Amino acid sequence: MTYIDGFVAAVPAANREVYRKHASDAVPLFKKLGASRIVECWGEDVPEGKVTDFRKAVKAEPDEVIVFSWIVYPDKATRDEAGRRLMEDLDLPDLGDLPFDGKRMIFGGFEPVFDSGDSGRFSYVDGTLIAVPDTSREVFRDYCARSAEIFCDHGALRVVDCWGTDIPDGKVTDFKGAVKAEDGETVVFGWVEWQSKAARDAGWAKMMEDSRMEGLREMPFDGMRMVYGGFAPIVDL
Repeated sequence: MTYIDGFVAAVPAANREVYRKHASDAVPLFKKLGASRIVECWGEDVPEGKVTDFRKAVKAEPDEVIVFSWIVYPDKATRDEAGRRLMEDLDLPDLGDLPFDGKRMIFGGFEPVFDSGDSGRFSYVDGTLIAVPDTSREVFRDYCARSAEIFCDHGALRVVDCWGTDIPDGKVTDFKGAVKAEDGETVVFGWVEWQSKAARDAGWAKMMEDSRMEGLREMPFDGMRMVYGGFAPIVDL
């Protein structure tokens, strides 16, 4: 089963191209370590929330933009070995200083619990973070399947939701804090792929008029703590 490393970071808006180059330069290294895909997405439509949001998750400053990204590995064993080598292998290339505050970056490992299909090229992403009760994994998966059907009927290319299995506690920020996860809850990292922002906006407008959405109002998680936003890929290799 594929395995996902998910990341959220706050990057100075002025550092967009520096960040994009830094991420692109890292691609050969992660490919060498076994990664099959690296995607970096720049925040374009990231709303403020009353309880949680992406900006609060990484303590973003006013001049910073949210980056939502993931690395795909063929399995968890490959990902774990990649992490070990990054920490211990002195022969790996040095990528230099990070163009953002790494102490506020949140990261973790996830296994797909729902995936609507193979991914091709896309130009816009809806990213989400959710805290789901541990006991509701299968109920949540069924919810994902029902919602994905509606998304895809209205233009979405792919819907993916990943169950957290390696979510470390951070000193400054972490995924659990991002969604105010309680004991007995798991963090879910998910995204919806769209052909473009226009397709995403039109798709959401149509979904709001779809009677099937009524059946999704009863969520197997606390929707008030869900974190979401819209992002444009700047690296996809």
